Amino acid sequence: MWKKKLMTAALLCSAGMSYAFMPQAGTWVVTSEVDGKPGRGLAMDVQNDTLLMQMYAYEANSQPTFYLAVGKVVNNAATAPLVRYTGGRFFGSNARSGVEAGSAGNMTIRFTSGTTGFVQFPNETEKAISRFQFGYPAQASSLRGLWVFNSIGSGVVSTDVVDLTQAQAATANGNGLMASANNLFGCEHQIRGTLAGNVVCVWINSSGALQRGYVLQYSVNEGEGYSSAANSSSQQLLVVRRLTDPRGVGTGLTIKSEESGEGTESQAASPAALGQALELLATQGLAP
Repeated sequence: MWKKKLMTAALLCSAGMSYAFMPQAGTWVVTSEVDGKPGRGLAMDVQNDTLLMQMYAYEANSQPTFYLAVGKVVNNAATAPLVRYTGGRFFGSNARSGVEAGSAGNMTIRFTSGTTGFVQFPNETEKAISRFQFGYPAQASSLRGLWVFNSIGSGVVSTDVVDLTQAQAATANGNGLMASANNLFGCEHQIRGTLAGNVVCVWINSSGALQRGYVLQYSVNEGEGYSSAANSSSQQLLVVRRLTDPRGVGTGLTIKSEESGEGTESQAASPAALGQALELLATQGLAP
């Protein structure tokens, strides 16, 4: 039977591919400093091989300030000066251009995944950082919406488009299943067992037989992991994208929820069959 914990990097290495992490654009935090109170944080974006990082922080006199760092990302890491600015626009001012006001020193950042890493600021030890995920707690309601699952391997791409709309009871290792209206596709956060911390999804046919299993981790609208067809002994790289949020609002540039339909067969299965398939996969794992 299948038993292996999610390890995307190992999957890529076994496929003969080198992999560099492209950090997700958005708000990042020093993980140990997240306490629900005002503090410092980072806004990061990487395009091609260029990192642009804005940091809001405080001076020694407690006055708020911000810095801008721009550097090249090489081997998942970058070093750049934290530059201060002064003299720019304020609310209600006329046109004014800011000017550089020196540097606080270099910061060095290295990424361990698309949502985690480490940073070393001037005069500080290295600290863990992570993408700040404040809108999607690890619960069933966060999985509601239209998703695209792209399974890639051996020169073949398999795409499943699913609309997860129906909340169902939790399986043995999860905290609540979110399923398609026809109960042929469902996903659940795993909170115990060998796949704890991952999301497990299954696609079954109308008879309840497993067609494909998926194991992934996601942050906000993007996820990665691996999948495998029920009749296959090989894994495929999995790339996941959320197209609409739980309210049905599009997450991309132009797509609206009504412009895409569900990609699985229309004949329905029972909720129990879907839950049983997911629970079996979560218990046994997904590996050749």
